[in-house]
Amino acid sequence: MDIPLRIEPASSPMPVEERAAVLAEPGFGKIFTDHMLVMPWTADTGWSEAVIRAREPLPLDPACSVLHYAQEIFEGMKAYRARDGGVSLFRPYENARRFAVSAARMSMPAVDEDRFVAAVSRFVEVDEAWVPAPDAGSLYVRPFMIASEVFLGVRPAREYLFIVIASPAGPYFKSSSEGLTLWLSDYSRAAPGGTGAAKCGGNYAGSLLAQSEAIAQGCDQVLFLDAVERRWVEELGGMNVFFAFDDGSLVTPPLPGTILPGITRSSIMRLARDAGLSVREKNYSIEQWEADAASGRLVEAFACGTAAMIASIGRIRGASVDFTIGARQPGSIAGRLRSSLEAIQRREQPDPYGWVYPLPRHDASIVAGNPGGVVTS
Repeated sequence: MDIPLRIEPASSPMPVEERAAVLAEPGFGKIFTDHMLVMPWTADTGWSEAVIRAREPLPLDPACSVLHYAQEIFEGMKAYRARDGGVSLFRPYENARRFAVSAARMSMPAVDEDRFVAAVSRFVEVDEAWVPAPDAGSLYVRPFMIASEVFLGVRPAREYLFIVIASPAGPYFKSSSEGLTLWLSDYSRAAPGGTGAAKCGGNYAGSLLAQSEAIAQGCDQVLFLDAVERRWVEELGGMNVFFAFDDGSLVTPPLPGTILPGITRSSIMRLARDAGLSVREKNYSIEQWEADAASGRLVEAFACGTAAMIASIGRIRGASVDFTIGARQPGSIAGRLRSSLEAIQRREQPDPYGWVYPLPRHDASIVAGNPGGVVTS
């Protein structure tokens, strides 16, 4: 679609040599690209022109609604560089759909899918030079929306900002031959009727104490059970979970409204089924997990998400549990699924699903050319 969009190139972009050093070892979420996209909305006018301009601090009034009532949502997505130098997004329309679901739950305006994808695509085109080489990582793209109206009162705001920023990203977890160690938390991440299926900051804020506890216990991530019976496995602090059994089947918890519907999760389910594996969505208790790990029936467990992709789980610890999965080594099923997913994302093998969204090829002078007008995506 066509969206009104203006480009105001950054006057002081990071020097090429400095950027190259960053992209060689990008880390995760520490360094940001030169630009950001900002698109305002008001109840009277709807969405206004988007502007891609130099990344800079936002001027926020102390009474800005988001600071008091937490109307805020975000997405996590990635841009990948292929061996031929081209850049693609992965399933951006799924991110757009989930963003709309989150907005509805938080009483925020929808960004229609085509507008969302067009805005994100154009932003990545402008900062395309920040996408790492295929073997170095990817560009983590963070679209988000905040309530920007200045007022104090418990009601949905009448003004919002849709913003896109990005950060070159390397591995989310340090490499390990033993898989992740998870800490079984006594805290709950989400409850029925709450915001568990929305990608809003409050969900993550509520998980930080549990995650800090996990780190203090020497673990990599926190594991949450359901809030009602306190026995059904739900998800990690920001990742979905899968269980692989000796009969070649996979199980993942269903989506009862308390679990974020992961795009990596749904991609894995499709890839696994097409590879001949049985995939079921069913409740799986922590007691059964421990019993199946002890008997050898459970051969692998792995977590998945946009940031970390697929990460094997080797051990579960908690106040009343401590058990390992298999030999605590990354599993072959997780490895095959990860390889297949990455090959599609980087256009190294055919994409029969239409998941890859290639961006137009541009030279390094894209930002300097035609800095305005209507953008077609």
